[in-house]
Amino acid sequence: MEAQFQIELISYDKMETILPLVVLLNEGRFEYQILKERLDDMLSMGNYQCIGVYRETELIGICGFWALNKLYAGKHLEPDNVYVKPEYRSKGIGNLMMQWLFDYAKQMGCVGLEVNCYAKNIKGKKFWESQGFNALGYHMIKKF
Repeated sequence: MEAQFQIELISYDKMETILPLVVLLNEGRFEYQILKERLDDMLSMGNYQCIGVYRETELIGICGFWALNKLYAGKHLEPDNVYVKPEYRSKGIGNLMMQWLFDYAKQMGCVGLEVNCYAKNIKGKKFWESQGFNALGYHMIKKF
């Protein structure tokens, strides 16, 4: 797999390349410009990063993540905006990204990872459970 797919940390100056995949992830619910503005804000906070999986020069998968430290969880990484193009699914790319993230988290002195998954995302829930994640509660949001 390593010869077929390459994984790398995306530099801030190339971070906008993830947005076409983020549009697909969100099924077109947000306009590109809104996502770009949000990404710019996220990057200005300084603790958002993203890895990309490439097949030759094509970006086929992304896994953004936050470095966080919470009282109940300790220092950890939180995967966010995880997406693999449909034609590349079930080829081990999700496992590849998670192994990279697990190794990176350990290097950073993290005690684990925490992830949010939409309730309707049954395949996503199954994937996270296959990676050793356990459901602890509900992810809730209130918009103003």
